[in-house]
Amino acid sequence: MNKKIDIHYITQGAIIATLYVVLTLLFAPISFSMVQVRISEALCVLPYFTPAAIPGLFVGCLIANLIGGAMLPDIIFGSLATLLGAFITYWMRKLDFRLAGVGAIVANTLIIPFILRYAYGIKSPLIAMFGYIALGEILSAGVLGVFVSIVYMKLQKTYWDKDNPDDKSASRIHRAFDTKDIINNKKD
Repeated sequence: MNKKIDIHYITQGAIIATLYVVLTLLFAPISFSMVQVRISEALCVLPYFTPAAIPGLFVGCLIANLIGGAMLPDIIFGSLATLLGAFITYWMRKLDFRLAGVGAIVANTLIIPFILRYAYGIKSPLIAMFGYIALGEILSAGVLGVFVSIVYMKLQKTYWDKDNPDDKSASRIHRAFDTKDIINNKKD
């Protein structure tokens, strides 16, 4: 890897980590509880598009959990759940982009209820906690994640088009948010 790629990779990861932390803390009341919808989990679709998102999401979750006052098992295993979800998403990148949130949904649904039970002493039935976490992840990583995917693909097409990286015309920017071609999986 050359220095330009290293810097690009590190910068992407740092931006993703920062966004994850900011979104988690900005929406802290719904980010840290048994019934949680972490808006930041919408970013968990990004490993579908860039491997830099894998460490970015892990570091972002780790920092958000530290600053947010999570208990040590949550800081460790919650962050590892996000890392696992990011790897699953990266492995699924040959599938339709609308499935990119599945990694985060599965990893968090299987791990977070045990953290809530054993780290925080929440005595609700585990099946209910699995349901609450799954629902929150479906809303954030699934539904909001599709929106993040569409925006990312449009921005990538507009600003990082490999065919003509210098073309920043207004018409390209206006075309960037016409989603019908992305929804129908058409390529230019």
